[in-house]
Amino acid sequence: MRRSRIQAESESEMPSLPSSSFLPSPFRLLSSRRPPPRPCSSTAIAGSKRRPNRIRASMSGPPSPVAEFPYLPPSHRDLMLDLRSVVEDRLGPHLLPSAVPPDVLSFHSPSGASRGALDIRSGGRDSPVDFILESWLHCELPTGALNITTLFAFLDAATDAPHLLMEFIQSSPSSLILFTDLLPRKDLVLHPDYLDEFYQQTNLDKPRQELAKLPQVQPYCSSSLYIRSVLSPTAIAVCINCGEDGQGMMEDIMRGRLDAICKEIVRIWLDTCASSSKQLGETERANLLRRDGLIKNKTIEIDLAANLPRMFSPDVANRVVGEIQKAFKI
Repeated sequence: MRRSRIQAESESEMPSLPSSSFLPSPFRLLSSRRPPPRPCSSTAIAGSKRRPNRIRASMSGPPSPVAEFPYLPPSHRDLMLDLRSVVEDRLGPHLLPSAVPPDVLSFHSPSGASRGALDIRSGGRDSPVDFILESWLHCELPTGALNITTLFAFLDAATDAPHLLMEFIQSSPSSLILFTDLLPRKDLVLHPDYLDEFYQQTNLDKPRQELAKLPQVQPYCSSSLYIRSVLSPTAIAVCINCGEDGQGMMEDIMRGRLDAICKEIVRIWLDTCASSSKQLGETERANLLRRDGLIKNKTIEIDLAANLPRMFSPDVANRVVGEIQKAFKI
């Protein structure tokens, strides 16, 4: 029997923290020797520096289940809430209300061992945003617990500015894989002006260089050539491993380094990309739509449709994938 891609990657890549990811959420089987984390208690939440319920949609209604992040350590949870807040403050008025049904906003496996939340908001008529996808996934595995948090912002063909990807894959309180990038929508060799505008002039490589100086940080290289081919030269793809008893150190790195780095990348995307107002010709728009469509289809093919049923049930996976396909318009 041929091995699955999940098994192949987990055996071939990183010995202590195997696997990889792709857009918008990898749903990989990472291993950990740590016991599964419990949802944050009210005491832990109260001790956090930020209020957990301050994120609300720009329209009336209750906060999205995505904003809860119940299984994350406090520093990680605070960062995700801040990132959501920054994006909401800038883009919220230009986004449509979420149309994701309740059984996809929050979902779980029949056994309850796997839980997740997904929210998608599309851009309004005059917005360059195609959609913003936010999600978290928690899985209790025989070897430990896996937490994946994703922020994925896709622009439409009214601009050729890069998309935003930010994803955290945590398999224990002391280890983390981080993927973040402004995904290019043009060939950077054929369009050096595009490379200069969005990557050179914004000094986007500085956050990657700063993070690489930490001794706990090692480059993370996916075994998938396709995944690596869609990333920019400034992409951050790293494994942060603080050792078996390094939970405190991970918290320090999250608050002291990752917090500022991730916020700076989101700021650059909001200032430079989400506000882009280029006038594109019909041929350029057609090429963008084709490129974006290929990435969307690959996302479904090699990650979601293949791996979600393993963690949940086929029915749950079909519901979640179906909503993502609607947002992808495929």
